[in-house]
Amino acid sequence: MKGEQIPHKMLSQDAYSTWLGIEILECEIGRCKVGMTIRKEMLNSMNKAHGGISYSLADTAFGFAANTHGKYAVSIETSINHIEALNEGDYIVAESVIETVKNKLGFNIIEVKRGDEMVALFKGVVYRTNKDWEE
Repeated sequence: MKGEQIPHKMLSQDAYSTWLGIEILECEIGRCKVGMTIRKEMLNSMNKAHGGISYSLADTAFGFAANTHGKYAVSIETSINHIEALNEGDYIVAESVIETVKNKLGFNIIEVKRGDEMVALFKGVVYRTNKDWEE
């Protein structure tokens, strides 16, 4: 299966990311950019987006980019720093770029942005399996 097609297949099988309204904006081998709009049901008790929302967007970008190399890849450790609060109606974007694949582990930093403003910084470690993606 062509690497740039894998994230589209993954999204079609991902009920949670679909519920979030995540859309693939750009995708190529080693890179995936995704975006979504914050909805009312994503807000916490302070009327701001729950931290899990920006985390989920970044995690999706991370997973999609990691899998474009053709092997099943799964995250084994992730963390996020929330920098700015998000409001209902905000459109946020996360882009993951994985430039080189040399071993079983991959490391990545993903910026989550609202326009040009960084709102969160996500860090992840991925493990690449030997299993190939198939059509």
